[in-house]
Formats: sequence, C-alpha cells, structure tokens
Amino acid sequence: MAWKAEIGWTRRDDEGTKWEVSARHVSKRWEFYIRQGRYDQWQPVPDPVLEDWLALLDALQRLMVRRRYQPDDVDRVRQSIRERFPEAEV
Repeated sequence: MAWKAEIGWTRRDDEGTKWEVSARHVSKRWEFYIRQGRYDQWQPVPDPVLEDWLALLDALQRLMVRRRYQPDDVDRVRQSIRERFPEAEV
C-alpha cells in the first residue's frame, strides 16, 4: 500500500525483534502503522513510542532539504513530540 505522504523505517524492540514502521500524513495528523514481516498486515499504532516520533522527525528534516516537506511540517511534528513527551529534548 503506497501513499504519497508515507515515510517508513525499521527498528528493533528490546527483545531484538525487527519491526517495519510506517507513518502516513493524513490531513494535519500522522498515523503510525507497524508490521513484523514483509507478508504481515499493517497494524495501526494508537500511541507511538518516542523512538518512532524521533525517527519521523529525522526523516522529515532530511526530506525538507529536498523540498518534499515544508518547515511548517517539521515544526508541527516537533510540537506534537513536545506535547506527548514533555521530558524529551527536541
């Protein structure tokens, strides 16, 4: 399922399991999805962890240089991180 405003990456959890993560920009919010293997179904993530938000922010900052996203998009994600994780340094 390819979306125009989709960013994906992989990460490992504490047990060492590899996960594919996808974030999709829908309206003014980001929806996160996760799956374990290539042939598994994407499952929505209602409360993404800080690691996923920071990976999204990093990807947006890199894509902003290529003019795929605007600085406002990066600022909105940064603000969302501050609201959800006040202890995080962004």
